[in-house]
Amino acid sequence: MTLEQKKGVHRNFWEGNGPSLILIPSENGALYDMAGYQERFHNPRLMWAHEMERACSGIDWPTDGIPCVRPNLGVVFIPVTMGQTYEIREEQMPWPGAHLSYDAIQRGAQIDLIRSFTMRLAKEFYSAHEKSGDAATCPYLPDTQGVLDLAHILAGDELLHMVLLEPEWVDELMEVVLERYVEVTLAIKALIGEPEGEMVHAHGTPQGVYFPHAGVRLSEDSATLLSPQLIERFVLPAIERVGKRFGGVFVHYCGRHEALFDMLCRMACVRAIDLGNPEFYDSRWLMEICASTETALYSRLAAQDGEEWEAYTRRLGGLVRETGARCILRPLVFPESRQACAEMLHLWHELTA
Repeated sequence: MTLEQKKGVHRNFWEGNGPSLILIPSENGALYDMAGYQERFHNPRLMWAHEMERACSGIDWPTDGIPCVRPNLGVVFIPVTMGQTYEIREEQMPWPGAHLSYDAIQRGAQIDLIRSFTMRLAKEFYSAHEKSGDAATCPYLPDTQGVLDLAHILAGDELLHMVLLEPEWVDELMEVVLERYVEVTLAIKALIGEPEGEMVHAHGTPQGVYFPHAGVRLSEDSATLLSPQLIERFVLPAIERVGKRFGGVFVHYCGRHEALFDMLCRMACVRAIDLGNPEFYDSRWLMEICASTETALYSRLAAQDGEEWEAYTRRLGGLVRETGARCILRPLVFPESRQACAEMLHLWHELTA
């Protein structure tokens, strides 16, 4: 299928037509190869070549995923545009450097975005992709995190104390960060020619999903450290504002927080949710909540002990059918051969249609 044909399949899914989707990897390896990462981080052409190698493995592979590439610059992408330093440790993604004071964060928001270091890396990456003339893969946004996550990365754990001690201080900080998040998102979308209210997003993988009614992803891991009351006070309003600005959002978080999952699903602007730790949750419970709120579960889902790919597919596909949930599965169990992957794709479609 061409890129536009894949988008058409995904559009049908969002409209409630046809089966749920499954993103079957073309190889069973680490999510990201960290060998030589530091050199790639500082060399956009090397980064692009590496990401293209990953993405091209999914072209013509039996999967519903769209082959995708992005500059994989980690969670520091936006903080670095605001003056925060970073560190790349051996075989790890970048770590943020020293935390910034509120005044420093305010000054950082005034830094010329286009001339900032990580933004220049991103521009060169997307330029390399455009010059290649490749039409089979789709560029998408770097890791822009979420508003609370960015505030936590920039200010450190002081933020977690201030939500109780000085909530107005947190409001002001979140406002500064939200404005930068929107500014960065608009700038990247302009670079890749993506409309504000839609996107293709691959969430760090070589296979992505087309969202015709959501323009951004938010990653809100830090929200799992807050009570439901504090989430409602600080997190949900920021998500609502971003969703209104970009026509809807896709949300990810790591950790266990059932109340957060339920609250996100009940937000009209949240189109889909991804879980970094699906093993912490009961898959049926997740699907029942998603079905009742018309939220797509775009996520990995836990396997049972010793479960092979066919049993895994039948169990989860059966849950999709029983609950009425709409699911975009990133399987944790899948076969190695192309023929078996094609059988898995067909089985999933048959079970979830």
